[in-house]
Amino acid sequence: MNTATNRLSPQVRQYLLVTGNYWAFTLTDGALRMLVVLHFHGLGYSPLQIALLFLFYEIFGVITNLFGGWLGARIGLNRTMNVGLFLQLVALGMLLVPASMLTVVWVMAAQALSGIAKDLNKMSAKSAIKLLLPADAEGALYKWVAILTGSKNAMKGAGFFLGGVLLMALGFSGAVLAMLLGLLLVWLSSLILLKRDLGKAKNKPKFRDIFSKSRAINILSAARMLLFGARDVWFVVALPVFLAQTLGWDHWQTGGFLALWVIGYGAVQTQAPRLTGKKAGRLPDGRSAVIWAAALTLLPALIALGLFAGFDPALTVIIGLLAFGAVFAVNSSLHSYLIVSYAGRDGVSLDVGFYYMANAMGRLLGTLLSGWLFQLAGQGSSGLQACLWVSAMLLLLTVIISCWLPAQTAATSRPS
Repeated sequence: MNTATNRLSPQVRQYLLVTGNYWAFTLTDGALRMLVVLHFHGLGYSPLQIALLFLFYEIFGVITNLFGGWLGARIGLNRTMNVGLFLQLVALGMLLVPASMLTVVWVMAAQALSGIAKDLNKMSAKSAIKLLLPADAEGALYKWVAILTGSKNAMKGAGFFLGGVLLMALGFSGAVLAMLLGLLLVWLSSLILLKRDLGKAKNKPKFRDIFSKSRAINILSAARMLLFGARDVWFVVALPVFLAQTLGWDHWQTGGFLALWVIGYGAVQTQAPRLTGKKAGRLPDGRSAVIWAAALTLLPALIALGLFAGFDPALTVIIGLLAFGAVFAVNSSLHSYLIVSYAGRDGVSLDVGFYYMANAMGRLLGTLLSGWLFQLAGQGSSGLQACLWVSAMLLLLTVIISCWLPAQTAATSRPS
């Protein structure tokens, strides 16, 4: 095993290490999200209250991405990734307090740290890929980004399943402790093995550089914000509560189904280069983003119409969710490639961090709307329909904004 590993180039070994860190973090992050949703729903929290538990998670994700890219360019992506892993350990530790201390404010604070940790880790992993490949290797860049993004989401899906299983097997505190101990080993390994000064800019960026973006990156960031708002407006709170409350699914069924969905979603992401024409020598551009976003826009509207027409709710949601997941996966992978392609090599984390700030803004918007709309519309089928119609409207805006993306593959914002 060691001999085979030693034959790999240093770049590939670092890529595998970065990916492994990202996988481990994402596994605990997905499990923690499912734990919080199911545990506090079981305690009688309303959908809006559950959404508020993630409020700081998303708010601090926005802030972290905005400042994290600048920080990564100054101190190196290895340090920002390891800081992210450490903060997740602290967040998990905060949830090990006695049940009487698990107030809304305390859980929101723990989620705030988890949000900072998640986006430091994501920004570091996505930025590192740009630096581990030659400047002219656009085809390989698309493939590596797709593999990282897809495998990450597969691990997130496994985390959803793990969260449901651990909650039933070990209870809330036992599940959190098991995840903390596993992630601790990953963090210690990363401190020793991850290359130092990875991603540190040659010219120290000034703080104002976090806002210095190309037109292409600004447009792509706006499209990303709306894309993820459209997903989370029905996926984060409304869907799990609908499955548990309206369809009567238990923790195993809810966690298991969402896990399989996200795993499948991740598998499709890894195939995005093939689906968008890379095999035929084509790389995606702004026109590709418009076409795939337009295809996605139809799906939440069709699911909402199916529920309104009185079709079997379980069958309608399951089939609709599978179709939505497949098309959304290609959209997400395509966007992830475009931002890494558009970003400059020196200080790449500045561009990637700004873009994922918009991504976090979309998640924040979607999370709040998910809980609020679902509750306002009466929960159940009518609540989910309201969330789906808003999802379709956000996707239509994504299509319109994407029309201004450049019709070419790369458009760096900073000189290499």
